[in-house]
Amino acid sequence: MLRSRLLLRTFAMLMMAAVFLFLLNRYLVFWFDWPDIPQLLGYFSADSALDGLGFAKGLGLVLLYVLVVMLVIRQVRRSADTTLMQDSRRYSALAAYIIRAAFWSVLLVGIVDATISLLRVEGLLAGLVGPEWNNILEQARPRGLYVHYPLVLLSFVIAAFTRSISFVWLSLLVILAEFAIVLTRFIFSYEQAFMGDLVRFWYAALFLFGSAYTLLQGGHVRVDLLYAGMRRRTQAWVNAIGSVLLGLSLCWVILTMGMGNRQGVLIAPVVNFEISQSNYGMYVMYLMAAFLLIFAVSMACQFVSYFLCSAAILVHEVEADAVDDYGYSGGGHDIDGPSGLTEEGM
Repeated sequence: MLRSRLLLRTFAMLMMAAVFLFLLNRYLVFWFDWPDIPQLLGYFSADSALDGLGFAKGLGLVLLYVLVVMLVIRQVRRSADTTLMQDSRRYSALAAYIIRAAFWSVLLVGIVDATISLLRVEGLLAGLVGPEWNNILEQARPRGLYVHYPLVLLSFVIAAFTRSISFVWLSLLVILAEFAIVLTRFIFSYEQAFMGDLVRFWYAALFLFGSAYTLLQGGHVRVDLLYAGMRRRTQAWVNAIGSVLLGLSLCWVILTMGMGNRQGVLIAPVVNFEISQSNYGMYVMYLMAAFLLIFAVSMACQFVSYFLCSAAILVHEVEADAVDDYGYSGGGHDIDGPSGLTEEGM
């Protein structure tokens, strides 16, 4: 069983490392013009436009990939006593942390950007921040760099010190934002483009960020015509294979298709700080494109966690009857620790 457990843990850790290395690769390639792997392979061809510095950068990335693989194998061997269930909970906690950070990001960015847009529409922004900053905040890229990105970084810090988030509160904020539109439109005959943008911004986040947690809680719709009558070990086989062939493959399709080139749906809006067609709307459309990225990464973490839970049954690490329908022992879904989600917080 030890050999099987090490192989399964190595596969899971390499899968998660591949996801984050892919994101690092896309960041360096599209933001800093580092060479991609095909460019690196064509360095020695006669028509290669890659110079020596570019080749060194590309080679450095390749060496980083090799180093990460070696570190993963070393870490798995050094922690041979770690169980599949323990690793499963760690990956689920990682998904929880990503979701919490994303939740705080859309909350803070939504409130601050909507406030800036309101002041700008009413002609009050220049009086508060001065003409220079007023001109800066009227441009999409500076607003993203000087307002949105710092708030996103702050959100990751907040997420590290909070144990729970509340999608209930985000749902309430969506309702209040929509109610404000109805109230101001039909009573005060006042409506601005940023008001609708705020509703769409929070509404999209609510559904995409909650997907990984819904998977953890077993809230996604599943057809149990055959599955419900299977034995626990057969269900574990279905869950393990499905998590890899269907779940993780979906996440990789989103990442590779959305970030495969500069015109990808997850790259072009973010690189160009894309905004809505309304000049007086919120400047967050490029962040909404990144929602799919958060969805793919958090779901990948949760599918790896789900795979390890099922694998724990198959290698007899835990008894099949001790694991519930959604892969967690003891029938509980809480993830302990400072980076976990709690049912009370959700």
